[in-house]
Amino acid sequence: MATAAVIAFWFATVLYGGATVLYAYFFLSKRPSYSWYATFFTGAGFLCHTASIGMRSVAEDGTRLDGQNQLILLAWALVLVYFVVEHLVKFKVYGVLLVPAGTLLMVVSQFLARKGAAPVSPLVENWKIGIHVAMIVFANAGFIVGAVASLAYLLQERQLKRKKASVLFKRLPPLASIDLLARRAIAFAFPAYTAGLMLGIVRAYETDQRGWWADPRVMLAGLVWGVFGAYLALHYSERATARTTARLALVGALLVAVLAVVARTVPAGFHVFGV
Repeated sequence: MATAAVIAFWFATVLYGGATVLYAYFFLSKRPSYSWYATFFTGAGFLCHTASIGMRSVAEDGTRLDGQNQLILLAWALVLVYFVVEHLVKFKVYGVLLVPAGTLLMVVSQFLARKGAAPVSPLVENWKIGIHVAMIVFANAGFIVGAVASLAYLLQERQLKRKKASVLFKRLPPLASIDLLARRAIAFAFPAYTAGLMLGIVRAYETDQRGWWADPRVMLAGLVWGVFGAYLALHYSERATARTTARLALVGALLVAVLAVVARTVPAGFHVFGV
């Protein structure tokens, strides 16, 4: 079962890579056939990806919450969110960025491959932690989508100000549509992130983790929560321009990336995922 999981994983990675190339061709040529094949490759990769996660979970008597598996789960959530964006919002162009991001996460996860089966901390052997991790993973995927849309907004706005009709300008959706996608993605992700943080805090209290708030991951997660909370407050109150909130979304995404690195490299605090 473990061998089959590895084979399915690499099939998924290769299919995502193929979809990445096809989406690049679609972005440059706007030929519908490239988009169809890119979607097909992504869907096939997603099925292999799902099968790999399931078989690995069976082989290991549960999904481990280490650094490698969290990146694999984040890639899975990102591709799932991509399908929602493409088929519900009808923005196929985002596959050019979201699918490569998922592919990159799959590849990077292999650099965190375990040397051996490390003992599982009693702290994470609880259903609350499983839900905590799942919510954080899906929220991060939503934040990434929001950040990608925000970056597209800033690029599109810059093109409009310069009055230059480049290839990028012609391929991106209208500013209002990009801004709407960013806002909705972050608005859906923020409650999940909040619930995930609350479950983590509850678990810290249950296990009597003194000084849990001083953990560098907890402090960074609080910053992420604060930045995206400010994004939503400023956006819905209309107290800031769309350009300002787009930049704020990029700052939040950068903090998410920093948190991911710190969680896997800094041997400090009460929960260490991949050191």
